[in-house]
Amino acid sequence: MPFSVLFKYTLCLILYYGDFLLKILIISSGIILSTIAWSGASSLPFEGVQANDENTYLEDVQGPEALNWVAAKNEATLQRLRTDPRYAEFEGLSKASAADATRIAYPAFGKTGELRNFWMDDVNLRGLWRTTSQDDYFKGKYSWRTILDIDALAAKEGRNWTFAGALCHPLHEDRCLLSFSDGGKDAVTVREFDRATGKFLPSGFKLPEAKQIVSWGEDLNTVYVSREWDQGDVASSGYGYITKVLQRGQSLGEAREIFRGEKTDISAYAEMFWGETDVPVVQMNNRVLSGDEILSQFIYNGKKAIFPLPVTSQFVELFQGQLIYRLKEDWKSASGTTYVADSIVSFDLAANVDHPEKIEPVKVFVPSEHQAIGNVSSTENRLLIEVLSDVVGQLYSLQFEKGAWHSQQFQLPKNASVTLLSTDGGSDELFLTVEGFLEPTTLYWADAASMDVKLLQTEHADFDASDMQVTQNWVSSKDGTKIPYFMVSKKGIPLDGSNPTLITAYGGFEISLTPHYLGTVGKMWLERGGVYVLPNIRGGGEFGAKWHRAGLKTNRQRVYDDVQAVAEDLIARKITSPRRLGVSGGSNGGLMAGVQLVQRPELWNAVVVSVPLLDMVRYNVLSAGASWISEYGDPADPVEGAFLRSISPYHNLKPGTHYPEPFFITSQADDRVHPGHARKMAARMDAMGIPNLFFESDDGGHSAVKTSWENTDSNILQWVYLMQKLMD
Repeated sequence: MPFSVLFKYTLCLILYYGDFLLKILIISSGIILSTIAWSGASSLPFEGVQANDENTYLEDVQGPEALNWVAAKNEATLQRLRTDPRYAEFEGLSKASAADATRIAYPAFGKTGELRNFWMDDVNLRGLWRTTSQDDYFKGKYSWRTILDIDALAAKEGRNWTFAGALCHPLHEDRCLLSFSDGGKDAVTVREFDRATGKFLPSGFKLPEAKQIVSWGEDLNTVYVSREWDQGDVASSGYGYITKVLQRGQSLGEAREIFRGEKTDISAYAEMFWGETDVPVVQMNNRVLSGDEILSQFIYNGKKAIFPLPVTSQFVELFQGQLIYRLKEDWKSASGTTYVADSIVSFDLAANVDHPEKIEPVKVFVPSEHQAIGNVSSTENRLLIEVLSDVVGQLYSLQFEKGAWHSQQFQLPKNASVTLLSTDGGSDELFLTVEGFLEPTTLYWADAASMDVKLLQTEHADFDASDMQVTQNWVSSKDGTKIPYFMVSKKGIPLDGSNPTLITAYGGFEISLTPHYLGTVGKMWLERGGVYVLPNIRGGGEFGAKWHRAGLKTNRQRVYDDVQAVAEDLIARKITSPRRLGVSGGSNGGLMAGVQLVQRPELWNAVVVSVPLLDMVRYNVLSAGASWISEYGDPADPVEGAFLRSISPYHNLKPGTHYPEPFFITSQADDRVHPGHARKMAARMDAMGIPNLFFESDDGGHSAVKTSWENTDSNILQWVYLMQKLMD
């Protein structure tokens, strides 16, 4: 998978719902729209970007006055939630789940005959990076050899390390660039590691902490690095826009520039690709112009080419000499051939590098109106494509033969989510998982050529689902658009409005929310009569790029209308009532929850607002906010700024209005979404005499966690709050 795709994961958001962590791709927003759809927004006048307000001091993350305020808020919240008897009960359940040694050890292909795994439990809180042979794994022997113990490393070095990933050289797989985050921040330290010896190389690459993109160069002694090279010399988003090549033994000051974007870019970086001959074949220089616009230049045999596809197109794979792209808007080639949005297309790199303007791509996969493309990857001889069909997972294997692509669909359980876990570049083997709300995650081995599928292991059930059901429902939003939502509940629930119900939603950055096993949430919530609702609202990617574009910028009110339509439908069907209805979301979903709090307070009795954006007038000057302008709009623009003010939760609190008591959750170490958003919102509510709960961890980054237990603790606090508000 190219870094132009993986880059999204390096900037991922993590959304909490239940005990499930969904990796959200923040840099995947869509095409700028000029249509203005402000229905439902308030009519506050545009006043430009405010420099400060009465709570600006809370934007000083480590300021003494701000930390004193945080400490007081934390104490009150923890006193209430941790003294609830259910906290201890859920703590026991969650810790038992985390300690379960029979959980699936999810494998990733390594070098020939080897599988790798990253394991966290009640002992290994930060995690073990480990390996075993494929033979032992398939026999169930699990004779793991530890590659690196993150807990031991953190203790030895006296650092608050979180493992942020490994990039192993494609030709020398024992040499890896390991990334470590201090407390869960996006900024990482990068160090070269030898897996064969289990030690860091004394003469290895070592890059100090920064928000940086690092990839191997043309050989083992070269890396490409995009980062802040001189103090303050970064793109407006805070990410690097200058790529330099660093040779082994050189200091950062000796690195040589090879590619430069513009300071107005979100970022710019270079990466190298290897072909079937095991030599580097192409360098790819990328300028991330906006959230969903990447201008890529390929250098092949000394020739440079920029292909005329729309900049919204997503390069996803170099496979058998074919460049594989996903189109996000309709495009017409020089000969007049039309390619529709969301199609996967390919063309030969070598044959087109001299005349890139003349490319005539081959259609790889064209989704229907009810389908959306997910992850694209490859084995040695097959291309693999995840597909959502009405938000139900499918997986296809495709072969390129005689200038055309031929596809086959894997036969997998129906009405579930399918996730491609790992592929082997030296064979056609792959691992995948299948899960549903009530069906525990199942690990499969498969062969992309023979289409054989073998069940390896199923997670044990955390709750009794025999009397439960899942339904998919559709409701008309305010503008008439049909919105699907999943509802999970016991069978035969009373239709009298008495059922405690939680809606969890996201609605942004073309991220799809799909069925996932509810785990301990089933035990804590569903078994107690709770109802769980997951709507697939606009702004997400459940129906492709058009679904995302429908919620961009000044069209964003549609996202919030969709959630409100689902809530009203649940009330009209007497599933629940405002007294028993809650909404939750994290990050962009935290903005969604904040908007629901201020726009329709009468609908809710509980609102969980996790690591949120809430001050939409200043979001672009806080942390990485400038990188999301293509998603939300520019506060400095008169039209977009006026709309942002009209939906900004922080600016739309009204004295004298009755609001449900919300729960704000954030982290001091969040260097992506500034903790000032949640702090200032809670402080303004305090000043208005509006009850609220607030909790800020001192590390954990944007996920608000750094270890397996902190994830558990954070979830318990949320579920205790939800039960107090919706079940008591």
